[in-house]
Amino acid sequence: MHEKSPARHIALMGIMLGMVMVLTTLEHVLVVPFLPPHVKPGFANIMVMYCVFVLGGRQAFMLNVLKAVFVLATRGFIAGLLSLSGGMVSVGVIILLAGAKGGRMGYAAVSVGGALAHNLGQLAVIMLLFASGAMVYYLPVLIISGMAAGLLTGALLKALMPVLVKLHKGQWGGHG
Repeated sequence: MHEKSPARHIALMGIMLGMVMVLTTLEHVLVVPFLPPHVKPGFANIMVMYCVFVLGGRQAFMLNVLKAVFVLATRGFIAGLLSLSGGMVSVGVIILLAGAKGGRMGYAAVSVGGALAHNLGQLAVIMLLFASGAMVYYLPVLIISGMAAGLLTGALLKALMPVLVKLHKGQWGGHG
């Protein structure tokens, strides 16, 4: 199968969606005692960033929409809406940062920007839904956790990128 073939592209998007679904589910059921309420590491965003860097922004937006549909189906309307809003803002920022400095911005910086955008996008939707500015007091927690999660997921993306690129190029299992 040729690297640019539609079938290969669909298969790769399916694999990435499956990985996003597994990572999203694990994050939801995994209780990390030292994290503040509703703060998650954002491991599924590793696949979204990979998608931006390797396949492009349009595919990353599609991956995020499909992730939000999965969250909607498994956790309900509010969770799906928050996934969609945070994800769309995040992908937009990741695309902008990935193209900044001639595409030479590091994974960690791009990831931190995406994580902060994700948190701010979700905060804005929560404030609109509940017609309350009270959640703005949670902003410092969201900024600190976004920076920490972004650094973590950026480091993980950097470590996983060689394996993910092999998967993308069909070189898995010593065939290339």
